[in-house]
Amino acid sequence: MMKKMEILETLETTETLETPCLLIDADRMDRNIQAMADVISQHHVKLRPHAKTHKLPSVALQQIAAGAVGITVAKVSEAEVMAAGGVANIFIAYPLVTASKIERAIRLSDRIELIVGVDSLAGAQQLEQCASRLGHSLQVRLEIDTGFRRTGVLYEQASALAAEIARMPHLRLTGIYTFRGSLLAGKPTLDVAAAGQEEGTLMVQLAERLRAQGIAITDVSVGSTPTAASAAAVEGVTEVRPGTYVYYDRMQARLGVCGIEDCAGSVLVTVVSRPSGDLAIIDGGSKTFATDVQPDTHPLQLRGFGHIMNLEDAILVRMSEEHGMLELGPLAQAAKLQVGDKLRIIPNHICSTVNLHNQVIMQRGDAYERLPVLARGMLE
Repeated sequence: MMKKMEILETLETTETLETPCLLIDADRMDRNIQAMADVISQHHVKLRPHAKTHKLPSVALQQIAAGAVGITVAKVSEAEVMAAGGVANIFIAYPLVTASKIERAIRLSDRIELIVGVDSLAGAQQLEQCASRLGHSLQVRLEIDTGFRRTGVLYEQASALAAEIARMPHLRLTGIYTFRGSLLAGKPTLDVAAAGQEEGTLMVQLAERLRAQGIAITDVSVGSTPTAASAAAVEGVTEVRPGTYVYYDRMQARLGVCGIEDCAGSVLVTVVSRPSGDLAIIDGGSKTFATDVQPDTHPLQLRGFGHIMNLEDAILVRMSEEHGMLELGPLAQAAKLQVGDKLRIIPNHICSTVNLHNQVIMQRGDAYERLPVLARGMLE
């Protein structure tokens, strides 16, 4: 069960909060969790959210209560945190290639249902050796590169590798998975519906090919937040793994997956300097806001590093470590920002932003709850 909210009686309004801090609108988060669960359930497909966005076992349990079968993580250390918080079904969607990490995963699999990713023969051999030595069997899924050019065996080489893995006695190859993002015909796109359909179709076709080889593929796992709904609609897809939807962010709003009003996460900052009429300096810089989704890049063409609420033509144009520089247009200048004023900014990418903060502050009406981001910095 989720931990009972501990009200911070000294935090009566956002005006009393120390900045910069990361605020989560809990009511919006609740709506986002339920809406995704409802959409995916219509297609009779399993929902396995990626916990990279919130990094909180309590939120993972809320997603499971809404209908998710379990969660996805990227690292063994994240899985350990989630399991300690009560999550009993976890997919580590990342290749484990060192004995120490594999041994940790095996120990964890004694306590929970665990699936691990693999994308190479060398990685599979390491998994097999460790599992054999410890007298254990591991459930694995083969990661497929469907065009994102990250981890994953090349699509055309997947059949041969799957056959090799299927012959390993201590590995149970039950599925295939991919992360493709919003790609269509190999190029970034804003047409997320077509991208999801293409992603799902590619993976279903591969699964059918593997089954024809005699490999019992039961799980076809696809889909990020922008493509989850359309990929889930492809017959033969069994699971989707969206993550960002729990909070949403400016990138997802630009992709048309949500409205800016659906974004549950924002950074509260304070204006600390007003050097000129068209410039305001805030107390949040690159140690506060993620910089991995850059402005003015195809296809998003975002202006600045975040959406500044209630200042239509203000742009977070650049950052140093502790400073954010806001370029103020005529409307923002007319607002006559003063030193000490507070602003809320929806970051371009909420997932990486969360990982910069030790805690989030959940806001539900006038009630606040500080939650340590328990899986923050769990990189190994």
